[in-house]
Amino acid sequence: MEQQVSPPARVQAALIAAGVDARIEEFPSSTRTAQEAAATVGTSVGQIVKSLLFLAGDSPVMALVSGVNRLDTQRLAALTGATVGKADADAVRDATGYAIGGVPPIGFPAPLPTFIDRDLMQYDVVWAAAGTPRHVFPITPKELVRITRGSVADLKLSG
Repeated sequence: MEQQVSPPARVQAALIAAGVDARIEEFPSSTRTAQEAAATVGTSVGQIVKSLLFLAGDSPVMALVSGVNRLDTQRLAALTGATVGKADADAVRDATGYAIGGVPPIGFPAPLPTFIDRDLMQYDVVWAAAGTPRHVFPITPKELVRITRGSVADLKLSG
C-alpha cells in the first residue's frame, strides 16, 4: 500500500526541487489567517503571503497577496484577460492538492499562472503557508517570484 506524503513534506520537496533551502516550521497554534500567522511567527501582517486561488474563466490562477491587502479581483481579471471568480474549497483542493488555510505558493499537481502582490517585494523575508494551517516557511520575495514564475503586479484593492 502506498504511503501518503504529508502536505508539508510535499511542500518541502517542491522547495528542494526549486533549489530553495527553506525550513518549514510547525507551530502549535493556527497560522490559517494572516493575522494568526503574523502573531504566531512574530512578524508583521504585511509579511504574510496569502495564497488565493481564483478561477479566470474555467482556469485556476494563483494570487499571492500581502496579508494586509485585499485582492482587487478586477485588476486580476485585467491581468488574466478573463472574468475572475473565487474558487470553492473543492476547486482549491483539485488545483493545488491542498486545503484552504494551508495552501502554499508552490508544489501543485500542475503549474499555475501566478500573480504576486507588488507590496510583498518591499520585505527582506515573507512567510508562506506550507500545506497545513500550522506549517509555514520563510522566503525572500525575489525567490518567491523565481520559484513560482510569478508576475509581480499591483493587486491590492485601493481605498
